Amino acid sequence: MMIDLTRIEGEPFQFDVNIAGNEIDLESDFARLNGDISIKGELTKHIAQTDVVGEIDAKIEIDCTRCLQPVVQDLKIPFDVDFVTPEFDATARETELNQSDLETAVFEGDQLDLNELVREQILLNLPEQTFCNPDCKGLCPKCGQNRNLIDCNCEENETDPRWAALKDLK
Repeated sequence: MMIDLTRIEGEPFQFDVNIAGNEIDLESDFARLNGDISIKGELTKHIAQTDVVGEIDAKIEIDCTRCLQPVVQDLKIPFDVDFVTPEFDATARETELNQSDLETAVFEGDQLDLNELVREQILLNLPEQTFCNPDCKGLCPKCGQNRNLIDCNCEENETDPRWAALKDLK
């Protein structure tokens, strides 16, 4: 969804939008959006910058870090992003950066793409590790089977070849 900034003057612009999950491409092999995304917020236009504050609600399907089984999670992502045009970008000049400069994005034109904002915020807030359960056994390194579903006994039957010569000593 594109917001035309030329039509916003003075008063903050409130938005409450649902975006179909297939409109946002996370470009990720281990995370997929599951259903619609709800985004609520407020856009305030100033002379040199545009502030966007709000919250994203989404369901995401993430592969378990250990066994690769899909796990569905609810995401609630609060965000506060400032957008500036290139001529007002502090990072383009040789100055010391403040914490607030790291929360500032640069955009060109008169339109703000909410889909890209949502995509960026979801990717920044994905968990580093996700487990299907805390005791997940993961995949067998030998045969690749899910150890939560079967006992493959691969490690019990195989001897490390570096120790094979010592096996005959008795």
